[in-house]
Amino acid sequence: MLSVTEHTDVTPAAPAELDTVLRGGPFHVALRAAIAARGLPLQRVQHHLSRHGVKVGVTSLSYWQQGARRPQRPESLRAVRALEEILQLPDESLIRLLAASGERAAARRPAARSYRSLVAASDVLGRLKSELGWALDGGLHTLGHHERVRIGAHRELAGRESHHIVRAHRDGIDRFVAVYHGDPGCSPQLMNVHALENCRTGRVRWDQDTGVLVAELLFGTRLRSGDTFLFRYGIEDGTAGVCREYLHGFGFPGGQYALQVRFDAGALPSRCHHFTQHSPAAPRGGRQELSVTGPHHSVHVVEPRVRPGLVGIAWDWE
Repeated sequence: MLSVTEHTDVTPAAPAELDTVLRGGPFHVALRAAIAARGLPLQRVQHHLSRHGVKVGVTSLSYWQQGARRPQRPESLRAVRALEEILQLPDESLIRLLAASGERAAARRPAARSYRSLVAASDVLGRLKSELGWALDGGLHTLGHHERVRIGAHRELAGRESHHIVRAHRDGIDRFVAVYHGDPGCSPQLMNVHALENCRTGRVRWDQDTGVLVAELLFGTRLRSGDTFLFRYGIEDGTAGVCREYLHGFGFPGGQYALQVRFDAGALPSRCHHFTQHSPAAPRGGRQELSVTGPHHSVHVVEPRVRPGLVGIAWDWE
């Protein structure tokens, strides 16, 4: 976990060390060395910035010098230019390092899931569902679905928990088939499916190439047409690399859908946004910025009534 406690006994950086990091970076190391070289606690740096007409919190300054976040917004970039003056640094020295770190981050960032990968997963999903005897909507209409996704300390998709409220529209329904699509490089055979409430785990099938996993959740009772049912299950993952988005596809219209993404306190993203897609081939739209909330480190979106298509949340790491 990152600490934002500040001390006044800052160890000054040697001039040679500061010159070296100003030339080669990275940005956060250069900023930390420059602050140390001037012997300024972050509260004093914040005070100097306010005198330049720039408002930046001590927490943000601490994140910047630890590399947990990177200044990106116009006000933050104004702060970086003011810092060059406050810390008596050459013009453009920090801005140049910041731009270079942004280019490196963009080069490392993988693209969103491609149309081809989503189509391949859809084809595999149809095959796996047929193996379990599950067709179309399975005789269930979704009244409500709350999905909670956990992002771990290493920025990985650690797992998800789903709470469903369904209504049967034909007699004899006794199960639901859950679908999970892991991130590229995941190992579905190592994932665990947990029946948490009003169900038990049945057959589980997966496909290594696409990372798709399907699992039966058995109700233990047969529903009649019109009956409602509530059940909850979880999937433990953590088998892939860095995760940058989570999305859910809907083949049929339904009731309310809520998606919550919770981040480990030691691995918080720099920004998040909600998006929608009419289909895997369509461009993403409906973008809305989301703020990670205080002690819960989470973001969420609520769709009152879902329509066929995709709903997701994406985020950026520093």
